[in-house]
Amino acid sequence: MTEVVSSVEECVDRAIACVGKNIVLGAPLGLGKPVQLINAFYRRALVDQSLSLHIYTALCLEVPKPGSHIEEGLAGPIMARIFGDYEELEFMAPLRRGELPDNVSVTELYFKAGSMKNVPVAQQNYISSNYTHIGRDMLGAGVNVMAQMVAERDVDGDHSLSLSSNPDVTLEMFDSVSELDREVFFAAQVHADMPFMEHDAEVSPSRFDCIVRNPSYDRMLFAVPNAAVPLQDYATAIHASSLVCDGGTLQIGIGSLGDAVAQACIVRHRDNQAYRNVLEAVTQVPDSPAGEPTEFVEGLYVSTEMFVNGMMQLVEAGVVKRKVYDHLVLQRGLNEGAVSEAVDAPMYDFLRAQGTLPRMLDSSSLDELQHWGVLPAELAVTETGLVLHAQQLANDLDDAATRAALLDASAGNTLQHGRILHGGFFLGPRDFYRKLRELSPELQASICMTGVRRTNQLLLDYPLYSAQRRDARFINTGMIASLNGAVASDALEDGTVISGVGGQYNFVAMAHDLPGARSVLCIRSTRGQGKTLKSNIVNFYGYTTIPKHLRDIIVTEYGVADLRGQSDAEVIKRMINIADSRFQEQLLEYAKSHGKLPHDYRIPQEARNNTPERIKAVLQPHMDSGLLPAYPFGTELTEQEIALAASLRKIKALSEEPTHFVSSAFKALLHHGDEDAARPLLERVHLDHPETPKEFLLQQLLMMELEERGLLKVS
Repeated sequence: MTEVVSSVEECVDRAIACVGKNIVLGAPLGLGKPVQLINAFYRRALVDQSLSLHIYTALCLEVPKPGSHIEEGLAGPIMARIFGDYEELEFMAPLRRGELPDNVSVTELYFKAGSMKNVPVAQQNYISSNYTHIGRDMLGAGVNVMAQMVAERDVDGDHSLSLSSNPDVTLEMFDSVSELDREVFFAAQVHADMPFMEHDAEVSPSRFDCIVRNPSYDRMLFAVPNAAVPLQDYATAIHASSLVCDGGTLQIGIGSLGDAVAQACIVRHRDNQAYRNVLEAVTQVPDSPAGEPTEFVEGLYVSTEMFVNGMMQLVEAGVVKRKVYDHLVLQRGLNEGAVSEAVDAPMYDFLRAQGTLPRMLDSSSLDELQHWGVLPAELAVTETGLVLHAQQLANDLDDAATRAALLDASAGNTLQHGRILHGGFFLGPRDFYRKLRELSPELQASICMTGVRRTNQLLLDYPLYSAQRRDARFINTGMIASLNGAVASDALEDGTVISGVGGQYNFVAMAHDLPGARSVLCIRSTRGQGKTLKSNIVNFYGYTTIPKHLRDIIVTEYGVADLRGQSDAEVIKRMINIADSRFQEQLLEYAKSHGKLPHDYRIPQEARNNTPERIKAVLQPHMDSGLLPAYPFGTELTEQEIALAASLRKIKALSEEPTHFVSSAFKALLHHGDEDAARPLLERVHLDHPETPKEFLLQQLLMMELEERGLLKVS
């Protein structure tokens, strides 16, 4: 029996009574963690040393911590505004300090990018696993308590729960526990602000052993604010978005690159000529794949591990609108153009020819065809024939009168239960959650949150998923690419884990298994500044996420390298063509010295101008005009905060280039700005009264930078 309790401590009591004091606690990644419930388990372990607690999860969300009092001045009010009274996971701080008690351990299967680089215990306990295998691996590790944040609703007295942001793994775990020889205690914590997602994510309360319902636990949901999109990400996105096929399938990730790809697709759809002009101007690399980047007439379908805000923007812009159906014959008919979504005579003819529409109906075939909207809901099968609006019809769909009556009753109808998006989990800004809570009935019906065993692979139903995911473009990011086309996306060659493989390997492999599909891995060509500047396209690298035999398309801000089916020499040529020109000669000489390129090979002249200056010259006017805005989907920052953040980032970048920093500092010391005009901004970052020579220099640099941005008067 499912118990409903009002406190998380009661739920912990129930779990211990069920599985004992050796608690192996599983929880979803990201938003789906029931923070107060997990904290209750942690606090119980602190006071009861006889209890063993091992937490298995991924992507533990933390409120960002400013690194200095200057950053605190800028970020403090922003953090309070965005995160409000969000309650943090109590085990994270002692985990970072290496001070977890002996009876508590934490294992993550995916880190927030870079968050655990210098946390030895987190690095040691990390499990590397494809996201499709996480449910299996959690159960294999002995998880005996699964805790989930859920939404709830009552409709006409029928109470139901929604796995909301995270049906990704929990659905599979529900189905897998029957195969175990141990109890698994499922616990849910209700949150009033969690969007109620229907379809696969909607479950009966009976799936849980205990449900915690207490409005006082409804703290602010963790929201990821929209990030600013830099020029180089827009350049990469323009290239990548040109590879997306109208009528195809799309998958993108979170962050500035994902937002940039979404905005590029929106520009392509709304102002196709402007988009083509930008694409032509930014494309210099020879042999770049030539697509036909039209506006999205038929639109896109999304099959994605992560449902991000950029995808919602694509839905609202009319880019994501192609519906797919979990019916193979219907889906193939739509793909082939044999039918449209209209229920009409051609559809009847097609379905009769395929045997999907039988000559005689029984209750089973009637139910199925009514589900898809092919037959009118009012139609009934009786012992003497068919009944439609009290009209008696022959149970013979080849009978002219029956056929005419059915088509007349279906006039203007379209297929039902089509989906424009299947997603495994979602995470994003507060406005994104609001939109999900306020979905129209039509949009709610067309969006399906489901398990990653569906979104990330083809094994459950290869024929159907192949038909649905036509012309798929799986667009993801990598960190470092070798000249041979292998990519490192989740860890460094010294073994340091940066994030996790997540679904990337699955999507790359799927791109090779699906007809017409391509994997597009986007990589920033360089990292660092000044003396720390390094190329992200390297001779070789001692760690691989995507091996060279799965190389496909790699994109940098400088262009597209189509590597599929190419020889090693051609792969290397194309990789050098999209590298930053400051590193091209070194890469070329390495390849030649190792016998991978002919000694007389020369880099094409068109690819020799791969510089940030060229990208800025091409794209800055479009950023200034608003075609490619820094925050394409809005921001919770004020104009003052945006200006301060940008100025401080520039000053920090200057500090990493000693020559430029000295000249800029000298210029700032000779500069005289309007301190009264600057005072509110200086007060915000605690530089109105500098106490050290360093702070004084920062103050002068900031004033000069703000003036150059037009925010201060010249005195």
